[in-house]
Order: sequence, then C-alpha cells, then structure tokens
Amino acid sequence: MNFLSGFNANLLDGVKRLHFIGIGGSGMYPLVQILHARGYTITGSDVNEGSIIDSERAMGIEVFMGHDAKNVLGADMIVYSAAIHKDNPELREADARGIPMLERSVLLGYVSRLYPRSICVAGTHGKTTATSMITSLLELAGQDPAAVIGGKLPLIGGYGKNGSGNTIVIEACEFAETFLHLTPDIAVLLNIDNDHLDYYGTMGQLKFAFKKFALMARHTIVANADDANVVQVINSLDRTVRTFGIQSEADYQAVNIREHKPGFYEFDVLEWGYPVAHLKLSAPGYHNIYNALAMAACCFTVGLTGEDAAAAAESFKGAGRRFEILGEFNGVTVADDYAHHPTEIAATLKTAHALGYNKVWAVHQPFTYSRTRELLDDFAKVLADTDHVVLTPIMGSREVDDGSVKSEDLAAKIPGSVVVAGLKEAADYVKEHAQPGDFVITMGCGDIYKAAHMMLE
Repeated sequence: MNFLSGFNANLLDGVKRLHFIGIGGSGMYPLVQILHARGYTITGSDVNEGSIIDSERAMGIEVFMGHDAKNVLGADMIVYSAAIHKDNPELREADARGIPMLERSVLLGYVSRLYPRSICVAGTHGKTTATSMITSLLELAGQDPAAVIGGKLPLIGGYGKNGSGNTIVIEACEFAETFLHLTPDIAVLLNIDNDHLDYYGTMGQLKFAFKKFALMARHTIVANADDANVVQVINSLDRTVRTFGIQSEADYQAVNIREHKPGFYEFDVLEWGYPVAHLKLSAPGYHNIYNALAMAACCFTVGLTGEDAAAAAESFKGAGRRFEILGEFNGVTVADDYAHHPTEIAATLKTAHALGYNKVWAVHQPFTYSRTRELLDDFAKVLADTDHVVLTPIMGSREVDDGSVKSEDLAAKIPGSVVVAGLKEAADYVKEHAQPGDFVITMGCGDIYKAAHMMLE
C-alpha cells in the first residue's frame, strides 16, 4: 500500500483536497481546523455522529457516515487515524487508485513545521493538562497560538485551534514513537514511566525514544528535574536545558507550597533562586504543581512574564476528562478522569481523597490486556487505597484477548472490590450503593466516561 512516512517538506505540494478517515476523532479535529483555515478542501468519514462532526459540518466540511470506497473519490491525499485498520474499504480504494495515504501523526509532524515556533509536550503522564496550561498561557497573553490537545480545553472550546500567531502547542504522544514525527523548538519532558512496554519492550528502549525526541529540540529542552528517568535522558544531551522541580534545585522551583482550599495549591516560583511568580492553581491535585511549573518554564523561555503565568494558572480549571466534575445525583458527586496507569490512578485518587468527601468510589475500566497483565500488582496496590472499587471488563482496544488476564484477576487482589458486566451495570451498582456525601470518579482512557453520564441521567 502507498503509505507515506518520514519527514517530507513538500508533503502537501499539489494537494488541494484531503480526505480524513475517522474525522470525528479528537486528534483529527485540530488538524482539520488548521488545514481548513489554510485553504485546503476537506472531506471525511466516520462511523458515529458527535459534537466534533457537528462542528466540522458547521465549517462547511462534508462528512460521510460509514466507510465506503466511493468516499475517497476526488481526494488528492488520505489521512487516517491509528485506529483505522488496513483493510478499511476507503484505504483499499485509495491504494487501488494510487492516492497517497498517511497516518495522522505524520501529518501532525508536517503541521508542526507550518509555524515559526512549536512547543511539544511529552511525558507518560500529564501531557494533556500541561499542553492545555501552555495553550492557556499563550491565548490569554494575546499570542493566538495554534494547538493540538488530547482533551477538550474550555478556553478555546475544543481539542485545538488554528492560530494566527507564530506558535503551535502540541501534545506529543510517545505511543509507537509517533512523537518522533514532530519538530519541536521547545521540547517539554514531564516524566517517563513504565507504559507502552508492549511496544518498546524495555524501559531502556522507552527512554531512548524520549532521548531522540529531546534531541530534536531546536531551541530548548524543558525537563522535570525530580523525575529520575527524565534526568537520565537529559544528562548526556548537548542542548540548552531548562529544568523545573519541587525537591531539586531546578532552574524553576516551586517553594512555599500550601493549599488555598482542600486539594488546591498555590506556591512561589523561583528562577535560579529568585522569586519570579506566584501561582494559584484552579485545577486540583498536588501533581498539577509540576504541570504548572512546566508551563512557567515555557512562559519565561518564550519571553512572557510571571503575571502571564499567574493568569494562566488561575484561569485553567482543567481539561476534559482530566478530573472533570460532571455533576451530582442524590447528593453524590460524580467526576471522570483519563487515568489508565497506576501512577495516574494514584494521583487521581490522592486528589479525590483530599477534597473532603465521605467516601471515594473508584470505577475503573482497565485498558489493554498487556498493560493490565504487566502492571497487575501495581494497579491493585493503588486501587486498594480507596473506599470502594468497581471494575468493568478490560477494554482491549488494539489488542486481542488471549484469555491470560481478566478484571477478576485484578479484583482478587483488591479486598471488597466488585466486577460488573459493563458500563450500565457499573452505573447501576453505584447508584444503588453510593451515599450522599460520597465522591465517585470513573477512570480509564476507553469509554468508561459513559458510565459517569449514565449515573447522572
């Protein structure tokens, strides 16, 4: 098949019409916005209606429901998401007609070069939040950035935007090394944890991928000095590095940390030992201090001020599916979070317990068999540290169930936990057993958020 990969400065030369397979995806939408604004004719297809497709149609884009060979007729290039299988009828038809095809991350790499400055945010945890904070910083400072974010940012009303300014902010995903298609001017390294080892095999290979990403930085690397794996990666690099941290004496360090209300933090930022900003966070959780420090480091790197960083920190209340408070039923507060790794779940539950509710319910949908199998004990340890645990079946995503691991295996290691048959059953169980004053949070990167909405219906 005629799949395109690698860097090509002339990728869209002669291209007038692009067809997106899976155009309703959150990763596709910002690319559609940017390229539509630059005059390209765009069509697309998907299998489900949704708010993103509604927005695209409002832009004048033709979107087909269902995948059909005839949808690609007239296209000069096909863009497909990683979730699209190679036997998709539109890909097969494009191949038969000799229409070039490229995966979304390759196009994102090309788009990252359309702007004079790109800030690319990488890390196992916190990418969406840090990318959202940096986008908020630039937006509020009047820079009108472009953005590609993995979650919905209320300030810009979506998962990204076309910007008239000279900067694009991109959430840089490490899965399958897709972030190596990017060309960052500023490369942000938040943390490196044991995830995606089904692809990388070892932590050494994962760290090597982050090293290659950091080496692509054309201006500055912004790195977490409190993360041992990040420090290992940056120690040997001949690049300008700006560090941030809490424990370490980093270039940008958080000091005088305190809660301004339960679960919400404020602190002073030192730049090489001198106070340059006071940040008061409107997004809960101690872990968000690190995301805010990364934003502050970028703030000063691009020539903005401590006041700009403070405004961004105070205005940012969170991105979609990142500790997102959805509502209440019968005095029970319901929230949703993207956490799907033990480290993320631990941070999410720590934040939940800090808010002062009676009992905290964790409703978790394990994501991929390989991750669940490899980190089973770690998942059990962090989930056991809460009041009530409800587990749904594992969402396999790209993986085939070989029968080697089930949610029941995880439940066996968590006293008092229950396994339910699906999303509706999870919602029904919580509605039947949760008490007024409890806090329920659904967690996972699949479709567990639907259970949260069912509780509120």
